[in-house]
Amino acid sequence: MSTLLHIDSSARGGASGAQPHGSHTRRLTQRFVRQWRTARPADTILYRDVGAHPPAPVTGRWIHAAFTPAARREPWMHDLLACSDELVDELLAADIIVAGVPMYNFGPPAQFKAYIDNIVRVGRTFGFDRNRPGEPYWPMLAGQGKRLVLLSSRGDYGYGPGQRIAHLNHVETSVRTAFAYIGITDVHSAAIEYDEFGDERLDDSIGRAERAVDALALQLGTNSGATAGHGIC
Repeated sequence: MSTLLHIDSSARGGASGAQPHGSHTRRLTQRFVRQWRTARPADTILYRDVGAHPPAPVTGRWIHAAFTPAARREPWMHDLLACSDELVDELLAADIIVAGVPMYNFGPPAQFKAYIDNIVRVGRTFGFDRNRPGEPYWPMLAGQGKRLVLLSSRGDYGYGPGQRIAHLNHVETSVRTAFAYIGITDVHSAAIEYDEFGDERLDDSIGRAERAVDALALQLGTNSGATAGHGIC
């Protein structure tokens, strides 16, 4: 059995196709999870909605706490890191991470950046030793077989590799970089484009993205399924 971590980060609360002005990324993540649940009914699914319940942004006190060795932390430090610890624990438990990350002004939403800042943790997801020969940093989740499915949406079109405005796409590149830094390098993606056009091109893009999601769920899954847990911190 596997554990799937489902993360949504859109500020929109509903899924497109089911609710007016709903989120395309929620539509895609929900579709992936439905396919996974049907095929793998014994798997565990964890759910985290950072769009509705964003983690607190990193502060100077948070950094002080995170870089203080656990044995020397004061009670306020443990309290300050409690949400981050919960997010990291979910990530450590997951075999596959399905993240809905829409493009907001060429990058991920602030809510998802706050999530990244809370899970890229010294001593928990990456190591640091200034006296280590060679590279002082190393990924702590490497070699664990974790996979990331990154599902995005964009108002414009042509953000894919080699396309007209690929250089303006800082969603996939930034998310891939952060997850690779902690050791998760097996990444799969799909995206909906043309949202601001709202015509048949959007419909076609939705269809292509949904077919890509179905293929990914089939490729990454097998025949078994899901029980669910929800987290808010």
